[in-house]
Amino acid sequence: MLTWGGLVTCYVLFFIHIGTRRVVLGGITSSPNAAFMQQVARNLTGWDGDLEKARYIIHDGDATFAPFDAVLPPAIRPVRLPPRSPNLNAYAERFVRSIKSECLDHVIPMGESSLRRTVREYLAHYHAERNHQGTDIGNRLLLPDGRAAAAGADVVRDTRLGGLLSFYHRASA
Repeated sequence: MLTWGGLVTCYVLFFIHIGTRRVVLGGITSSPNAAFMQQVARNLTGWDGDLEKARYIIHDGDATFAPFDAVLPPAIRPVRLPPRSPNLNAYAERFVRSIKSECLDHVIPMGESSLRRTVREYLAHYHAERNHQGTDIGNRLLLPDGRAAAAGADVVRDTRLGGLLSFYHRASA
């Protein structure tokens, strides 16, 4: 993203439900420190949080995730992936490729609020307008009734979220 001080690398933290391909925005920051990661975990696993029914969270072995794992409730088990194994996190890797090629490669966000708005609008498109291929998805829309586009919030809530979730962070300029 472009700021008055120059270019700044931001990290977009997201969660993807493997079975439904639903994506939840965890947060956006230029410095993913322990306090940020713990707050995201509390926000998403607390009462009526998007991850309250999750059983597993898959993520890479980066030390940034240790504070996140420490705050998770005992019902959610973190699963660390071995180094250099992108195929084990293929759904998250594919989402990163999609958001970069379809959205972030075409804009220069002017500040964090602009980046947040761009990602939020892409997620609304991703859920309500973009077809998803795969044998288990069947080339259909995730939220065909337009709930994602109408939500207008950072996190699109769905009470059916549960099961296996994938966790990933990615830098974008």
